[in-house]
Amino acid sequence: MSEIALIGKKIGMTREFYKSGQSVPVTVLKMETGRVIQVIEQEKRGYKAVQIGFGKIKNNKLSKAMKGFFAKKNTEPKKILKEFRVDNTETFKEGNEFGIEIFNDIKFVDVRSKTIGKGFAGAMKRHNFGGLRATHGVSISHRSHGSTGQRQDPGKVFKGKKMAGHMGDKLRTMQNIEIIKSDKENNLLYLKGSIPGAKNSEVMIKKAVKNLRKLTIAEKIEQIEKLKKSADKKKK
Repeated sequence: MSEIALIGKKIGMTREFYKSGQSVPVTVLKMETGRVIQVIEQEKRGYKAVQIGFGKIKNNKLSKAMKGFFAKKNTEPKKILKEFRVDNTETFKEGNEFGIEIFNDIKFVDVRSKTIGKGFAGAMKRHNFGGLRATHGVSISHRSHGSTGQRQDPGKVFKGKKMAGHMGDKLRTMQNIEIIKSDKENNLLYLKGSIPGAKNSEVMIKKAVKNLRKLTIAEKIEQIEKLKKSADKKKK
């Protein structure tokens, strides 16, 4: 199950308190239940994968092709379809459902979502440029990015040059985000800190790719308390 991901909706941010009194900022995600729509075998496509559907969508918003696809699979229409490569397809069967329980034994996850769009932004806001001088011959162009090229050779502006343009609204991945707690009754997942995206935006959560020997906040607090107790015993 660690090879697949879940889709959630970003509700907002709050904080969680530990018994020690320490507060931690958390992002709250409303998780969707995933349903296996299609199991893709090596013989058919040349690779093994699982297609999973999330969310609900009205039938009149589907194309004829998608209506036929869901009717053939004998399942209700899904808003989002995601395909995940897997090593073994035997554990997945069409119609199987799974939710937040796949993160039971997982401490850290990778999160992928779209950043908040900022519209057209200048070089100072978009790339943190310093701008031109305030005086000494500079007029009107105080916040411009300055020169963008050389001369007749190469005679062009190279691709990737940092200039003004559309800022934000891009897919970004944050790795090794700690799961603070999960609420199975309400399908809520609490992640440490902030994650990209506006409220109600779609977020994809997957088991962390990197296996870091990293302590959770609860484990750190436990270690500190043990050290305090051992120090108090020595004093006595």
